[in-house]
Amino acid sequence: MGVLSRPEELIPLVKLRVAAGRIKRQIPPDEHWAFAYSMLQKVSRSFALVIQQLGPELRNAVCIFYLVLRALDTVEDDTSIPAEVKVPILQQFHRHIYNRDWHYSCGTKDYKVLMDKFRHVSTAFLELGQGYQEAIEEITRRMGAGMAKFICKEVETVDDYNEYCHYVAGLVGWGLSRLFYSAGTEDLASDSLSNSMGLFLQKINIIRDYLEDINEIPKSRMFWPREIWSKYANKLEDLKYEENSEKAVQCLNDMVTNALAHAEDCLQYMLALKDHAIFRFCAIPQIMAIGTCALCYDNVNVFRGVVKMRRGLTARIIDETKTISDVYTAFYEFSSLLESKIDNNDPNASLTRKRVDAIKKICKSSCSLKRRGYDLDKSKYNTMLIMVALLLVAIVLGMMYAK
Repeated sequence: MGVLSRPEELIPLVKLRVAAGRIKRQIPPDEHWAFAYSMLQKVSRSFALVIQQLGPELRNAVCIFYLVLRALDTVEDDTSIPAEVKVPILQQFHRHIYNRDWHYSCGTKDYKVLMDKFRHVSTAFLELGQGYQEAIEEITRRMGAGMAKFICKEVETVDDYNEYCHYVAGLVGWGLSRLFYSAGTEDLASDSLSNSMGLFLQKINIIRDYLEDINEIPKSRMFWPREIWSKYANKLEDLKYEENSEKAVQCLNDMVTNALAHAEDCLQYMLALKDHAIFRFCAIPQIMAIGTCALCYDNVNVFRGVVKMRRGLTARIIDETKTISDVYTAFYEFSSLLESKIDNNDPNASLTRKRVDAIKKICKSSCSLKRRGYDLDKSKYNTMLIMVALLLVAIVLGMMYAK
């Protein structure tokens, strides 16, 4: 019944469902490409949807780029692999992608299937254009080396945190910028802006995934920098206990404030994009990130379970993100929602306000803000509005299936 209280999300949800069904029907017939796109849907349904914004050639390159890095990440994430085994695999992974016979069994569920049948990814990779192959190899080499470095190194300082996020996500931004350039559709973006695009997404994921990472078996994964969390607790895992809720939320807000520092660069990067498909591909995840940022801020539930944006709001964002004006609007509204949660007694309140104000100033200066009315809480509508919305959904469904 939750969606019935938000009739403005019903049609986008239907469109999202139809799009997901269309993706399944469009899986290529070749075995290796069928595996690649089927696996993409299994390891990241949201990315599988967003990637559909791209043209066929670039879409194939980005799909393989994602799966190669997801496989690399699976090796890094598997805490059961001894460091002396894991490090050489990470360091040599960029060479394995050229070997159709290479595979390494690790991970669980769909990730294990990806690793066991990695030959399909390698086969598809070898069919990409040389420019795409070189970009993917280079980023994989750098990322593998960076991951290997942090297998034997803790994230102690904020500089360590930025370096780690650069290796696992900033390099993804670099790689995507190079793929866009190789496709001939975009100018080559600066490494600094490309890096920020990745860091903003990665830092929000690290914040949101605190509980999952800290409870990892057989060994916790700890990515929050000691320089930040040690101000609030003796051990990072102490933050998950209810008796430490006040300090935990203060630490959380400190982490969110750190992530907000990248938002201005992200807006600058997206403003420069020329290709509409690439723009949507880049913009939708960034809006999801600022929305998740606002949702997580001052939210003790980050330490209790899974915190994520509701599906209906996600559907709206995918449906409504078409221009830079839509990006400015979303960043402005979600920043305003975050701002409304700032407690003046929070140790980082003034810095948080400063960073939110900077984001809102950029958005407002565009003179292109719309009114979307995005919200992170439940809203109530009267029965008549719900009935009208359901009628509209029925009409849309009829039109879609009539085509």
